[in-house]
Amino acid sequence: MTRWIALLRGVNVNGITIRSADLAETFRGLGHEDVRTVLASGNVVFTATGDATAIKAGVEHALRDRFGYDAWIVLLRHDDLAGIVDGFPFPSAPDRHDYVVFASEAAALDDLLADRAPDDPVERVARGDGVVYWSCPKGSSTDTAFAKRAAAARFKRTTTTRNTNTLRKLL
Repeated sequence: MTRWIALLRGVNVNGITIRSADLAETFRGLGHEDVRTVLASGNVVFTATGDATAIKAGVEHALRDRFGYDAWIVLLRHDDLAGIVDGFPFPSAPDRHDYVVFASEAAALDDLLADRAPDDPVERVARGDGVVYWSCPKGSSTDTAFAKRAAAARFKRTTTTRNTNTLRKLL
């Protein structure tokens, strides 16, 4: 049995509302164990057997069937998350928000960073191992150039962003 984290994309925004209890029940219905939801933004920690491809496909299918939306998730091993959080390359500060962008396809991260100005005085962005790290001033997480690029429709199916505070709660 492997401990996994499912990061759901686009729930509890834009009219897609999923209660945590219903989300946990859906994962249990797939035979997953030790299911725990974290916050109301589509974060599920669970234990399952099988490979990542089969687990991801099963979860996405179950979400589509039960909640009637075009579901996409990023699935990662729980053990890998601590390294991702510890690898955050920028100093934290009280006036900034720190994020990690996850992708289900590595090419999406490359595309996300393409044509980006390397020295931006407002936000900090760096590629990590399978993620993109991003830090921006508080209150600007939807207004910066990187935020607008990450929100583009072409990334909807492949990426999701989490605040580092949320990620620590998943550990």
